[in-house]
Amino acid sequence: MEDISTLKGLIGGFRQSRILFTANNLRVFDFLNKPKSAKVISAKLGADLRAMSILLDALVSMGLIKKNGSLYENLPISSEYLQSGRPEYQGDIISHYDTLWNNWSGLDNVVKTGSPNRTAANHESFIRGMHNLSVMKAKSVIDFIDLSGMKTAIDIGGGPGTYTIELAGRGIDVTLFDRPDTIAIAKEYAGHLANVKFMEGDFLVDPIGKGYDLAFISQVFHSYTPGENLRLIKKVKKSLNKGGKIVIQEFFIEDNMSEPLEGALFAVNMLVHTEGGRCYSVKEMQSWLNKSGFTEVAISRLNEAVIISAET
Repeated sequence: MEDISTLKGLIGGFRQSRILFTANNLRVFDFLNKPKSAKVISAKLGADLRAMSILLDALVSMGLIKKNGSLYENLPISSEYLQSGRPEYQGDIISHYDTLWNNWSGLDNVVKTGSPNRTAANHESFIRGMHNLSVMKAKSVIDFIDLSGMKTAIDIGGGPGTYTIELAGRGIDVTLFDRPDTIAIAKEYAGHLANVKFMEGDFLVDPIGKGYDLAFISQVFHSYTPGENLRLIKKVKKSLNKGGKIVIQEFFIEDNMSEPLEGALFAVNMLVHTEGGRCYSVKEMQSWLNKSGFTEVAISRLNEAVIISAET
C-alpha cells in the first residue's frame, strides 16, 4: 500500500502546482491582506464567482489561506512570500515555473529528439524569479567566500544582480556581466550603487575585461556544454589578477547523476530548455578547473548547492 500511495502522490502532484500558479497569475494573494469574501475577490478580478470560490477553498485546503465563515484571508506564509512588494516575495519565480509548466509538457518529444522545447518564454519572470530565490540566500553564499584583500570582482551571468549587491555591500567594486535584456532588469535592483558597473554581452564570445580579484559564477554552467564551460573558465583565468580567485555555485548532484532528486529534476529542466546543458558533478567541474591551471580547489556544500573555489 505504501508503494501505491507514493505512486498516487506522483500522479496527482501537478494539481496543487497548477492551483498555485493560477492564484499567483491572478494576484489573488494581493487582495487577501484583510478578510474578503469570494464575491468581493471575484468582482475585483473580473472572475466567475463559482470558479473563484472553488479556487479559494482549494487554497485553504493547501494551507495557503484561511477561511472564517464566508471570508478568506492570507496565512503568514502567503503574506510573507506571495504578496507582491514584500522583501522575500516569491511570485516571480512562481510565474517562471508556470512557463516551465508549458515547456515541460513537451518532454515526450524532447526525449525522442534530444532537442529542447522552448515554446513558452517569459524572460522577465525568469530574471526576477532568480532574484526571488537568491535574495533568500545571497548573504550566506557570499559568507562562504574569503574576500580578504579583494577589491574588484566580476559577477558573470549575474542575472538580476542579487549577488552583485551583496558583494558591493562589502566594499568591493563589482562588474555585472550579462546580456542586454537582463542588464536592463539588473539596473532596477543594483543601478543605484556607485561601486557597481554593468557590462553587456555574451560571455562565451565577448571580452569580459581584466583586472579582477574575484570571478563569481553562480548557476551558469548548467545551461552550457562541458566544452563551453571549460572555455569560459579559461577565459576567466586570463581576466584575474595574480592570486585571484574563481568561485562557482551550482546545483549539487552526485557522480551517479541520479541523487539527490532535486539535482536529477533540474537536469531534466536543462534537457527541456537547452541544447546541451545539464547538472554537473563536482568531479566534472573540478576537472575543468585543473585543466585551466587553477589550484587550491576547495569544495563546500550549502543546502542544495555546491560552492567551489580555486585560485590562480
